[in-house]
Amino acid sequence: MDSTKQTEIEAATLRRLLNHLDNNKDVQNIDLMIVADFCRNCLSRWYMEEAQKHGEDVSDAQAREHIYKMPYSEWKEKHQTAASEEQLAAFNARAKSKQAR
Repeated sequence: MDSTKQTEIEAATLRRLLNHLDNNKDVQNIDLMIVADFCRNCLSRWYMEEAQKHGEDVSDAQAREHIYKMPYSEWKEKHQTAASEEQLAAFNARAKSKQAR
């Protein structure tokens, strides 16, 4: 596979991931952090960092809007819920586990 085709496939895969996350807004960022150690905010930061590496000036707000498909403040208002005690406990346990490594 040539590098252009690989880049196209990787880009399509990212778009598919973003659509999947968009179709599953009930999955909160803390859930993603507990299970996968990344969340939508991580994706937006990675997007911004990669854009900068390629000479593009993308702000944090622009990157988040790309990932969330709406302004972050709007997404939070419409879809973000308060973390439950169970979620916080699982998140903290994961963080402690990572520190122990």
